[in-house]
Amino acid sequence: MDILRGEYVAKIAAKSWNGKVKIITGIRRCGKSYLLSHLYKQYLLQQGVQEDCFVEIDLEPKSNIAYRNPNTLYDFIMERCKDKQRKYYVFIDEIQLCYKVKNTDIDESLVPEEDRELLYTTFYDVLNDLRVQPNIDVYVTGSNSKMLSTDIVTNFRDRGSEIMVYPLSFTEFYSFSGLDSYTALGQYLTYGGMPLAVLESNEQERRNYLVNLHKNVYMKDIVERYSLKDDIIIDSLTDTVYSAIGSLSNPYKFANTIKTVMGQKTTDKTIKGYLTYLEDAYLISEVERYDVKGKRYFENIKKYYAMDLGLRNARLNYRQQERSHLMENMIYNELIRRGYNVDVGVVEVERMVDGKRQQAQYEIDFVINNGSERIYIQSALNIDTDEKKNQETFSLRNTRDSFRKVVVLDGNARPWTDEDGVTYVGVIPFLLEKVI
Repeated sequence: MDILRGEYVAKIAAKSWNGKVKIITGIRRCGKSYLLSHLYKQYLLQQGVQEDCFVEIDLEPKSNIAYRNPNTLYDFIMERCKDKQRKYYVFIDEIQLCYKVKNTDIDESLVPEEDRELLYTTFYDVLNDLRVQPNIDVYVTGSNSKMLSTDIVTNFRDRGSEIMVYPLSFTEFYSFSGLDSYTALGQYLTYGGMPLAVLESNEQERRNYLVNLHKNVYMKDIVERYSLKDDIIIDSLTDTVYSAIGSLSNPYKFANTIKTVMGQKTTDKTIKGYLTYLEDAYLISEVERYDVKGKRYFENIKKYYAMDLGLRNARLNYRQQERSHLMENMIYNELIRRGYNVDVGVVEVERMVDGKRQQAQYEIDFVINNGSERIYIQSALNIDTDEKKNQETFSLRNTRDSFRKVVVLDGNARPWTDEDGVTYVGVIPFLLEKVI
């Protein structure tokens, strides 16, 4: 069964022949390769591109290990694109597996210490050369955010176009699930959106797939990539972060939890580095806290969310299935999937307690800043009593501004707005109809 990821195909097509390398990245096994080599290729074929105008190479299989050498990869591609009268589409899968090779024809004694990296040929050199060939349009996939966060800035600057691919959205899942919307939502909150997991009809096989994927692909990849001596601390941290989705924390608190609950000694410095490893593997997202009134960020306390709930739940053996936390995580993922910049909001309010003025902080789940526009979003299972409604909207009402305020509720409720200007909407129309 094809899952037609039309939005991504359109995004890639819009960047074709723009003189830049199209970099398709995201968590491993989320469908990047399928998107490029099947869905986008089918689109191009339908546009009249001939089959022999595609040059495709996947660097992951052992059979193609020779092409991880950037010089070999370059020669392979140039040989197949030598007809300058034709236009070629070059697809390179898992480009981050391409290693650097030392140039033997350079006198090292002439190269300053700070420029030693220039002694090596890397895949960036290959891509930059291919990029300027008038008859070649280059597309690559990669599963490591470091390739984009650091190296791309240094090596590509404005010469690369990123297309971030996420696990299936609820809309994508629902479109082929054959389930009613509420049942589909329950399935999605439990098993997430990894394509091969949701396509598996056997529930036990689906669970086994997610457990093995997390353990034998993501965690093993982190241990090997960063040459970790053991996986005990990174495993403990992963469980701790997944257990605390949507809760405020920091490396120091995580280190203490691991020491207290799991009996493992570690430091906040180690934990900070390991959190970066998990982010680089796209397993988690870090979200900063923003003071709405003070217009400043809090540096020490942040929130963390799982990139895919199915992977998170499988890792925790389907314990800790609080629907409120899962729904909050799902809403966050949907917002970043739509391309928004998302922060956790904080509103400081002065209140009278026992006749004394006290300053207290109240949380807004998500603050979207989009230029001069801002939207506040609160996730709540229900507001079935006046007390519950006041509790969920207190922070929103105390922003004292006119920006849009939305409370997302569990279920199918249609949008409505109260006398304070707060809009309420069920999570299902929020996801399917993009109601914000």
